[in-house]
Amino acid sequence: MAVNLSAPSADSLHPVAGVRIGVAEAGIRKANRKDLTVFLLDEGAAVAGVFTRNRFCAAPVQVCREHLLHSDIRALVINTGNANAGTGEDGLVRARSTCIAAARLLEVAPEQVLPFSTGVIMEPLPNDRIERGLPAAIADARPTHWLKAAEGIMTTDTLPKAYSRQVQVEGATVTITGISKGAGMIRPNMATMLGFLATDAQIDPKLLSELAFELAEGSFNRATVDGDTSTNDSFVVIATNQARHPVVTSFRTPAGAALKEAMLEVARLLAQAIVRDGEGATKFITVRVEGGKTAAECRQVAYAIAHSPLVKTAFFASDPNLGRILAAVGYAGIDDLDQTRIELHLDDVHVATRGGRNPSYREEDGQRVMKQSEITVRVGLGRGDAADQVWTCDFSHEYVTINADYRS
Repeated sequence: MAVNLSAPSADSLHPVAGVRIGVAEAGIRKANRKDLTVFLLDEGAAVAGVFTRNRFCAAPVQVCREHLLHSDIRALVINTGNANAGTGEDGLVRARSTCIAAARLLEVAPEQVLPFSTGVIMEPLPNDRIERGLPAAIADARPTHWLKAAEGIMTTDTLPKAYSRQVQVEGATVTITGISKGAGMIRPNMATMLGFLATDAQIDPKLLSELAFELAEGSFNRATVDGDTSTNDSFVVIATNQARHPVVTSFRTPAGAALKEAMLEVARLLAQAIVRDGEGATKFITVRVEGGKTAAECRQVAYAIAHSPLVKTAFFASDPNLGRILAAVGYAGIDDLDQTRIELHLDDVHVATRGGRNPSYREEDGQRVMKQSEITVRVGLGRGDAADQVWTCDFSHEYVTINADYRS
């Protein structure tokens, strides 16, 4: 059961002018489930993406990178049930075949189509099923189908993930709506498994790639479920340029900053929803590290804590075996760390001071916090003024069950 997360309602998601979405049941892996989604973009839309740094990246990731270099993008095709990863040259052929099939139906060039896949690795992509399902998905395309899209890209997710915001930019109402999917194999090294964020704002296309990177850095790159970086991580930002306001040429102006912050808010909510819906998760945990020399150093320590199976299982058990957190701080890789400066808090409970147990700490106070569904771990390094945080979840029996049974 997802941690303090509920399914969005269709009417809470604002349509984005210039985007239509269609969903179909193509039988890619299982019958009678939404598994093929298309985004149709009006002419003039700008698209940027960031992708996994896993060197064993999936075929659709490789094709997306190629197409984003050369062409105005008019469509996205997303399938679930099959990752088309670990499939070699044949996988590239099949990813490109999907683009060709969609391009024929839409009367655009294949390079104007971006393919995305998620699901089981090392199995051939069933192109015939995708191509048979494309006409239905395209015919289904509507501006209001954001919730259907969020459902159509799910794998082990228990709930669809979608958020929407509106903000004033130079006197015009601008819409931002996004969806994401992911519950396991989550330790993004750029984005999440799949995330799509669209706005009707007018944004200088030269800014979009940098914007996509910065949005990912502030959201998806702060989320982890199990420490595994997916082969298919993809985060796409779309600006349809249909809102009636002057073009945003800088995010340092008041209007540009307001737009970027609203987009970052939606991206953060999407990233946090993935952690809240982590496979078997019962607790949502924020790990904040302060007092580092650099933000990167703080993240290094935060991820050591967030990835520790011993820490994660202790949180599941509500067992304040908090020496496990100090141990993770110690092996995070900071060679000149001074343990006598380490401070540790669980929410408002001061657990450790100067590298040792706080004399006033009582285990029942630690257990009280660990029984909560949302917990903040705060570590002070005593090395500088930098700080950063990541979001993670616990490890339960259900995590093992889900991943043991994933292909069955």
